[in-house]
Amino acid sequence: MKKAVILINKMSADPLPDEQDVLEQAASVEKAMLMCGYSSQRVYFDLNLAITWKLLSKIKPDVVFNLVETVGGRGELIHLAPTLLECLEIPFTGSASFTIYLSSHKVLAKKRFIDLGLPTPNWYYGENLAEKIPEGKYIVKPLWEDGSAGITDNSVFDLDTSTFDRLPVIRKNRKVFLEEYIQGREFNISVIGGDREPLVLPPAEIRFKGYPQGKPHILNYASKWDEDSFEYSNSERHFDFAGEDAALIERLKRISLCCWKGIELSGYARFDFRIDQNNEPFLLEVNANPCLSPDAGFFAAAGMAGLDYKEVVERIVKDACTKSAIN
Repeated sequence: MKKAVILINKMSADPLPDEQDVLEQAASVEKAMLMCGYSSQRVYFDLNLAITWKLLSKIKPDVVFNLVETVGGRGELIHLAPTLLECLEIPFTGSASFTIYLSSHKVLAKKRFIDLGLPTPNWYYGENLAEKIPEGKYIVKPLWEDGSAGITDNSVFDLDTSTFDRLPVIRKNRKVFLEEYIQGREFNISVIGGDREPLVLPPAEIRFKGYPQGKPHILNYASKWDEDSFEYSNSERHFDFAGEDAALIERLKRISLCCWKGIELSGYARFDFRIDQNNEPFLLEVNANPCLSPDAGFFAAAGMAGLDYKEVVERIVKDACTKSAIN
Protein backbone atom coordinates (compact mmCIF):
# COMPACT_ATOMS: atom_id res chain seq x y z
CA MET A 1 0.00 0.00 0.00
CA LYS A 2 1.26 3.48 -0.84
CA LYS A 3 2.07 5.90 1.96
CA ALA A 4 0.61 9.38 2.42
CA VAL A 5 1.18 12.10 4.97
CA ILE A 6 -1.66 14.41 5.96
CA LEU A 7 0.16 17.66 6.72
CA ILE A 8 -1.75 20.06 8.98
CA ASN A 9 -0.89 23.09 11.05
CA LYS A 10 -0.17 22.60 14.74
CA MET A 11 -3.08 23.77 16.90
CA SER A 12 -2.72 26.81 19.14
CA ALA A 13 -3.33 26.50 22.89
CA ASP A 14 -6.93 27.73 22.57
CA PRO A 15 -7.98 27.21 18.93
CA LEU A 16 -11.00 29.02 17.50
CA PRO A 17 -13.56 27.17 15.33
CA ASP A 18 -11.87 28.15 12.06
CA GLU A 19 -8.58 26.67 13.28
CA GLN A 20 -10.19 23.48 14.62
CA ASP A 21 -11.83 22.89 11.24
CA VAL A 22 -8.55 21.55 9.84
CA LEU A 23 -8.92 18.52 12.12
CA GLU A 24 -12.25 17.67 10.50
CA GLN A 25 -10.67 18.06 7.07
CA ALA A 26 -7.81 15.77 8.05
CA ALA A 27 -10.16 13.04 9.33
CA SER A 28 -12.24 13.15 6.13
CA VAL A 29 -9.18 13.10 3.87
CA GLU A 30 -7.67 10.17 5.78
CA LYS A 31 -10.78 8.05 5.19
CA ALA A 32 -10.83 8.94 1.50
CA MET A 33 -7.11 8.24 1.10
CA LEU A 34 -7.59 4.77 2.55
CA MET A 35 -10.29 4.09 -0.06
CA CYS A 36 -7.82 5.32 -2.70
CA GLY A 37 -5.23 2.76 -1.57
CA TYR A 38 -3.07 4.92 0.70
CA SER A 39 -2.16 4.38 4.31
CA SER A 40 -1.69 7.74 5.98
CA GLN A 41 -0.43 9.44 9.07
CA ARG A 42 -0.67 13.00 10.29
CA VAL A 43 2.28 15.31 10.61
CA TYR A 44 1.89 18.65 12.36
CA PHE A 45 3.63 21.59 10.73
CA ASP A 46 4.95 24.53 12.73
CA LEU A 47 7.88 26.94 12.74
CA ASN A 48 10.37 24.19 13.59
CA LEU A 49 10.98 23.22 9.97
CA ALA A 50 13.94 20.99 10.82
CA ILE A 51 11.75 18.54 12.74
CA THR A 52 9.25 18.31 9.87
CA TRP A 53 12.11 17.89 7.38
CA LYS A 54 13.58 14.97 9.35
CA LEU A 55 10.21 13.31 9.92
CA LEU A 56 9.18 13.49 6.26
CA SER A 57 12.62 12.25 5.19
CA LYS A 58 12.17 9.25 7.48
CA ILE A 59 8.60 8.46 6.39
CA LYS A 60 9.33 8.90 2.67
CA PRO A 61 5.66 9.31 1.68
CA ASP A 62 4.51 8.82 -1.89
CA VAL A 63 2.43 11.99 -1.56
CA VAL A 64 1.68 14.67 1.02
CA PHE A 65 -1.83 16.02 1.33
CA ASN A 66 -1.17 19.64 2.30
CA LEU A 67 -3.87 21.02 4.61
CA VAL A 68 -1.70 23.65 6.32
CA GLU A 69 -3.70 26.86 6.78
CA THR A 70 -1.45 28.84 9.14
CA VAL A 71 2.08 28.52 10.50
CA GLY A 72 2.68 29.65 14.05
CA GLY A 73 -0.83 31.10 13.95
CA ARG A 74 0.08 33.40 11.05
CA GLY A 75 -1.52 33.22 7.63
CA GLU A 76 1.37 35.04 5.95
CA LEU A 77 3.62 32.01 6.53
CA ILE A 78 1.35 29.48 4.83
CA HIS A 79 3.72 29.20 1.84
CA LEU A 80 6.41 27.63 4.04
CA ALA A 81 4.73 24.22 3.89
CA PRO A 82 4.85 23.83 0.08
CA THR A 83 8.31 25.44 0.06
CA LEU A 84 9.64 22.69 2.33
CA LEU A 85 7.92 19.98 0.27
CA GLU A 86 9.42 21.40 -2.92
CA CYS A 87 12.89 21.26 -1.36
CA LEU A 88 12.31 17.63 -0.37
CA GLU A 89 10.95 16.87 -3.85
CA ILE A 90 7.90 15.11 -2.41
CA PRO A 91 4.68 15.24 -4.46
CA PHE A 92 2.08 17.31 -2.62
CA THR A 93 -1.49 18.42 -3.19
CA GLY A 94 -2.61 21.90 -4.05
CA SER A 95 -0.69 24.83 -5.41
CA ALA A 96 3.04 25.53 -5.40
CA SER A 97 4.71 27.82 -2.86
CA PHE A 98 4.87 30.84 -5.17
CA THR A 99 1.18 30.58 -6.03
CA ILE A 100 0.23 30.11 -2.38
CA TYR A 101 2.18 33.23 -1.42
CA LEU A 102 0.76 35.28 -4.29
CA SER A 103 -2.86 34.25 -3.73
CA SER A 104 -2.78 34.59 0.06
CA HIS A 105 -1.34 38.14 -0.08
CA LYS A 106 -4.60 39.84 -1.12
CA VAL A 107 -3.01 43.01 -2.53
CA LEU A 108 -0.40 41.15 -4.60
CA ALA A 109 -3.17 38.90 -5.90
CA LYS A 110 -5.26 41.91 -6.94
CA LYS A 111 -2.28 43.41 -8.77
CA ARG A 112 -1.96 40.15 -10.66
CA PHE A 113 -5.68 40.25 -11.51
CA ILE A 114 -5.11 43.64 -13.10
CA ASP A 115 -2.12 42.31 -15.06
CA LEU A 116 -4.36 39.53 -16.38
CA GLY A 117 -7.08 42.01 -17.34
CA LEU A 118 -9.53 40.67 -14.75
CA PRO A 119 -12.06 42.95 -13.04
CA THR A 120 -11.50 43.54 -9.32
CA PRO A 121 -12.70 46.29 -6.95
CA ASN A 122 -10.47 49.30 -6.39
CA TRP A 123 -8.28 49.01 -3.31
CA TYR A 124 -5.95 51.07 -1.16
CA TYR A 125 -3.09 49.88 1.00
CA GLY A 126 -0.27 51.32 3.10
CA GLU A 127 1.48 54.31 1.61
CA ASN A 128 -0.85 54.10 -1.38
CA LEU A 129 -3.72 54.87 0.95
CA ALA A 130 -4.06 58.51 -0.07
CA GLU A 131 -5.72 60.98 2.28
CA LYS A 132 -8.26 61.90 -0.41
CA ILE A 133 -9.81 58.59 -1.36
CA PRO A 134 -13.08 59.06 -3.27
CA GLU A 135 -16.10 59.10 -0.99
CA GLY A 136 -18.11 55.90 -1.11
CA LYS A 137 -18.63 52.59 0.64
CA TYR A 138 -15.59 50.52 1.59
CA ILE A 139 -14.67 47.37 3.47
CA VAL A 140 -11.57 46.88 5.61
CA LYS A 141 -10.10 43.43 4.99
CA PRO A 142 -7.18 41.48 6.46
CA LEU A 143 -4.22 41.37 4.11
CA TRP A 144 -3.45 37.68 4.68
CA GLU A 145 -6.13 35.82 6.61
CA ASP A 146 -8.82 33.62 5.04
CA GLY A 147 -12.09 32.34 6.46
CA SER A 148 -13.36 35.92 6.97
CA ALA A 149 -11.10 36.22 10.00
CA GLY A 150 -11.46 39.66 11.55
CA ILE A 151 -14.38 40.71 9.35
CA THR A 152 -17.51 42.06 11.07
CA ASP A 153 -20.34 44.36 10.05
CA ASN A 154 -18.19 47.24 11.31
CA SER A 155 -15.66 46.43 8.61
CA VAL A 156 -18.02 48.04 6.08
CA PHE A 157 -18.42 51.80 6.28
CA ASP A 158 -19.30 54.87 4.25
CA LEU A 159 -16.27 57.07 3.69
CA ASP A 160 -17.20 60.73 3.89
CA THR A 161 -16.03 63.82 5.75
CA SER A 162 -17.19 62.33 9.06
CA THR A 163 -15.16 59.13 8.69
CA PHE A 164 -11.88 60.36 7.16
CA ASP A 165 -10.29 59.95 10.59
CA ARG A 166 -10.32 56.16 10.04
CA LEU A 167 -7.81 56.39 7.19
CA PRO A 168 -4.63 57.12 9.19
CA VAL A 169 -5.39 54.14 11.44
CA ILE A 170 -5.91 51.86 8.44
CA ARG A 171 -2.76 53.15 6.74
CA LYS A 172 -0.61 52.38 9.79
CA ASN A 173 -1.99 48.84 10.07
CA ARG A 174 0.05 46.94 7.51
CA LYS A 175 -2.06 43.82 8.04
CA VAL A 176 -5.24 45.26 6.49
CA PHE A 177 -6.23 47.03 3.29
CA LEU A 178 -9.22 49.03 2.12
CA GLU A 179 -11.38 47.71 -0.72
CA GLU A 180 -14.27 49.32 -2.58
CA TYR A 181 -17.45 47.67 -1.35
CA ILE A 182 -19.51 46.20 -4.19
CA GLN A 183 -23.20 46.20 -3.31
CA GLY A 184 -24.82 43.23 -4.99
CA ARG A 185 -24.82 39.45 -5.33
CA GLU A 186 -22.06 37.11 -4.13
CA PHE A 187 -20.88 34.07 -6.10
CA ASN A 188 -18.30 31.31 -5.57
CA ILE A 189 -16.74 29.39 -8.45
CA SER A 190 -14.82 26.23 -7.51
CA VAL A 191 -12.31 24.55 -9.81
CA ILE A 192 -10.62 21.16 -9.46
CA GLY A 193 -7.67 19.68 -11.35
CA GLY A 194 -6.76 16.03 -11.71
CA ASP A 195 -7.41 15.65 -15.42
CA ARG A 196 -6.00 17.07 -18.63
CA GLU A 197 -7.97 20.28 -18.08
CA PRO A 198 -9.31 21.78 -14.83
CA LEU A 199 -12.98 21.17 -14.17
CA VAL A 200 -15.20 24.13 -13.25
CA LEU A 201 -17.73 22.93 -10.69
CA PRO A 202 -21.33 24.21 -10.56
CA PRO A 203 -21.41 27.85 -9.41
CA ALA A 204 -22.86 28.80 -6.03
CA GLU A 205 -24.56 32.02 -4.97
CA ILE A 206 -24.65 33.14 -1.35
CA ARG A 207 -28.07 34.65 -0.63
CA PHE A 208 -28.61 36.79 2.42
CA LYS A 209 -32.08 36.06 3.76
CA GLY A 210 -33.99 38.41 6.05
CA TYR A 211 -31.13 40.85 6.53
CA PRO A 212 -32.47 44.09 8.01
CA GLN A 213 -32.00 47.31 6.11
CA GLY A 214 -28.51 48.69 6.50
CA LYS A 215 -26.92 45.37 7.49
CA PRO A 216 -24.06 44.59 5.07
CA HIS A 217 -24.57 41.60 2.83
CA ILE A 218 -21.21 40.02 3.55
CA LEU A 219 -19.81 36.71 4.70
CA ASN A 220 -18.28 37.80 7.98
CA TYR A 221 -16.64 35.60 10.59
CA ALA A 222 -19.95 34.83 12.32
CA SER A 223 -21.63 33.68 9.10
CA LYS A 224 -18.94 31.02 8.62
CA TRP A 225 -18.11 29.89 12.14
CA ASP A 226 -20.71 30.92 14.74
CA GLU A 227 -23.52 28.38 14.41
CA ASP A 228 -25.70 30.30 16.89
CA SER A 229 -25.50 33.59 14.98
CA PHE A 230 -28.12 35.25 12.78
CA GLU A 231 -25.58 35.42 9.94
CA TYR A 232 -24.82 31.69 10.05
CA SER A 233 -28.51 30.79 9.78
CA ASN A 234 -29.38 33.33 7.10
CA SER A 235 -26.43 33.17 4.68
CA GLU A 236 -27.58 30.43 2.33
CA ARG A 237 -25.70 28.70 -0.47
CA HIS A 238 -27.76 28.09 -3.63
CA PHE A 239 -27.04 26.32 -6.90
CA ASP A 240 -30.29 27.13 -8.71
CA PHE A 241 -30.31 29.97 -11.24
CA ALA A 242 -32.71 31.56 -13.66
CA GLY A 243 -32.02 31.33 -17.38
CA GLU A 244 -31.16 35.00 -17.48
CA ASP A 245 -28.08 34.28 -15.35
CA ALA A 246 -26.55 31.96 -17.96
CA ALA A 247 -24.37 34.61 -19.63
CA LEU A 248 -23.14 35.91 -16.26
CA ILE A 249 -22.23 32.41 -15.09
CA GLU A 250 -20.29 31.69 -18.26
CA ARG A 251 -18.38 34.92 -17.74
CA LEU A 252 -17.54 33.94 -14.15
CA LYS A 253 -16.27 30.60 -15.38
CA ARG A 254 -14.04 32.23 -18.01
CA ILE A 255 -12.59 34.66 -15.46
CA SER A 256 -11.92 31.80 -13.02
CA LEU A 257 -10.11 29.69 -15.62
CA CYS A 258 -8.08 32.69 -16.76
CA CYS A 259 -7.03 33.29 -13.15
CA TRP A 260 -6.32 29.56 -12.61
CA LYS A 261 -3.88 29.57 -15.50
CA GLY A 262 -2.58 33.10 -14.91
CA ILE A 263 -1.34 32.48 -11.38
CA GLU A 264 -0.54 28.80 -11.99
CA LEU A 265 -3.02 27.25 -9.60
CA SER A 266 -3.22 23.48 -9.29
CA GLY A 267 -5.17 20.88 -7.36
CA TYR A 268 -8.21 22.87 -6.34
CA ALA A 269 -9.27 26.46 -5.77
CA ARG A 270 -12.26 28.71 -5.12
CA PHE A 271 -12.89 32.12 -6.65
CA ASP A 272 -15.05 34.69 -4.83
CA PHE A 273 -17.02 37.27 -6.82
CA ARG A 274 -19.37 40.18 -6.24
CA ILE A 275 -21.84 41.23 -8.95
CA ASP A 276 -22.80 44.91 -8.99
CA GLN A 277 -26.13 46.52 -9.80
CA ASN A 278 -25.21 46.58 -13.52
CA ASN A 279 -24.59 42.81 -13.53
CA GLU A 280 -20.86 43.37 -13.82
CA PRO A 281 -18.64 40.82 -12.00
CA PHE A 282 -15.72 41.71 -9.75
CA LEU A 283 -13.20 39.08 -8.64
CA LEU A 284 -12.59 39.63 -4.93
CA GLU A 285 -10.01 36.95 -4.24
CA VAL A 286 -8.84 33.46 -5.06
CA ASN A 287 -8.53 30.79 -2.38
CA ALA A 288 -5.89 28.21 -3.25
CA ASN A 289 -6.37 24.97 -1.27
CA PRO A 290 -9.80 25.99 0.09
CA CYS A 291 -11.49 24.19 2.98
CA LEU A 292 -12.26 20.52 2.26
CA SER A 293 -14.64 19.86 5.14
CA PRO A 294 -17.63 17.81 3.94
CA ASP A 295 -19.98 20.72 4.71
CA ALA A 296 -17.80 23.41 3.09
CA GLY A 297 -18.60 25.23 -0.13
CA PHE A 298 -16.01 23.44 -2.26
CA PHE A 299 -17.36 19.98 -1.55
CA ALA A 300 -20.96 21.22 -1.91
CA ALA A 301 -20.09 22.31 -5.45
CA ALA A 302 -18.32 19.02 -6.13
CA GLY A 303 -21.40 17.14 -4.94
CA MET A 304 -23.54 19.11 -7.39
CA ALA A 305 -21.16 17.90 -10.13
CA GLY A 306 -21.75 14.29 -9.05
CA LEU A 307 -18.39 13.81 -7.32
CA ASP A 308 -18.30 12.10 -3.95
CA TYR A 309 -15.61 12.82 -1.35
CA LYS A 310 -13.38 9.95 -2.47
CA GLU A 311 -13.50 11.15 -6.07
CA VAL A 312 -12.61 14.70 -5.02
CA VAL A 313 -9.58 13.52 -3.04
CA GLU A 314 -8.59 11.11 -5.81
CA ARG A 315 -8.57 13.91 -8.41
CA ILE A 316 -6.56 16.21 -6.14
CA VAL A 317 -3.97 13.48 -5.47
CA LYS A 318 -3.80 12.60 -9.16
CA ASP A 319 -3.15 16.26 -9.95
CA ALA A 320 -0.33 16.31 -7.36
CA CYS A 321 1.36 13.23 -8.79
CA THR A 322 1.01 14.47 -12.38
CA LYS A 323 2.47 17.84 -11.43
CA SER A 324 5.41 16.14 -9.71
CA ALA A 325 6.09 13.91 -12.72
CA ILE A 326 6.14 16.92 -15.07
CA ASN A 327 8.47 18.90 -12.82
